[in-house]
Amino acid sequence: MMANTADFLQDLVRKLPGADVAAAAAVMQRQAILTKPPGSLGVLEEAVSWLAAWQRRDMPRLDQVDVVVFAGNHGVTAQGISPYPSSVTEQMVANFEAGGAAINQIAKANGAAFSVVPLMLDRPTADFTVEPAMTPLEFRRALAVGYDAVVPGTDLLCLGEMGIGNTTAAAAISAALFGGPAARWAGRGTGLDADGVSHKAAVVDRALALHGEALNDPWEVARRLGGRETAAILGAVLAARRHSIPVLLDGFVCSAAAAPLSKLLPDGLDHCMIGHVSAEAGHRHLVQELHRPALLNLDMRLGEGSGAALAVSIVRAAVACHTGMATFTQAGVTNRD
Repeated sequence: MMANTADFLQDLVRKLPGADVAAAAAVMQRQAILTKPPGSLGVLEEAVSWLAAWQRRDMPRLDQVDVVVFAGNHGVTAQGISPYPSSVTEQMVANFEAGGAAINQIAKANGAAFSVVPLMLDRPTADFTVEPAMTPLEFRRALAVGYDAVVPGTDLLCLGEMGIGNTTAAAAISAALFGGPAARWAGRGTGLDADGVSHKAAVVDRALALHGEALNDPWEVARRLGGRETAAILGAVLAARRHSIPVLLDGFVCSAAAAPLSKLLPDGLDHCMIGHVSAEAGHRHLVQELHRPALLNLDMRLGEGSGAALAVSIVRAAVACHTGMATFTQAGVTNRD
């Protein structure tokens, strides 16, 4: 990759802030005196501690929750890996903008602002079975779009995607980063049958063989096998870390888009939770590889940020319990010895 792009990538991961350990400790101290047995709210307690640590506040809040969906098209669709044409990506973006998609309803129901960011839908990435999906400059620009889409001061960021062919990209990224045959990662996507899934896995295997040792570099994995929208998600995850904003990732594609950061830095995704475990075949494997908690498992595989936005309701409940419950002293309830 050209030098200025390499410098740009190094700058993105240099001196990223860590969690506020004191804020997390303050949450746990308060949890210990609330009117409930210790640990009885389970993941809700973990979620509020995580939120406080990354918001850097003893009392976390959710006044500004943003859902951002990035959209891109993929040249690998030329290999027949989706039953839908690439034109559906642009049509769905129009549906998002008109408020007619599932994500619009879920975001509204959970008090979240929604926006969609299309990335050059008229110019799909290159077919990664033939050449890298993006040039270094294209990759850098897509990362920058995602980075710049994050608003400092946001309390919680939910990320999602739209792009025909991008579950193939996610399978390729996952296989390159975490190993195993493509069949471990390839799933039905937008509705493939068994033969279609087998073909999809074969396409991914061809791509892995083509790019070879270049895939030892997580940045190159994202550039060669991803899409503009997955690169933008990676940029947004990095920006959120820089601005101390906790992130809810959506399902398989979104998790795969962020996954290179877990290889670049051991704690690279500590500011992220996964909104839900997708029904897409490879996502359960990916959740295990990323070692990040997933809040919901509802057999969903829509994308669009839908699982992340739905999980906002869980995080809101966690904050409401933490900030609104009485302590044993306030309630006049006897605590344990």
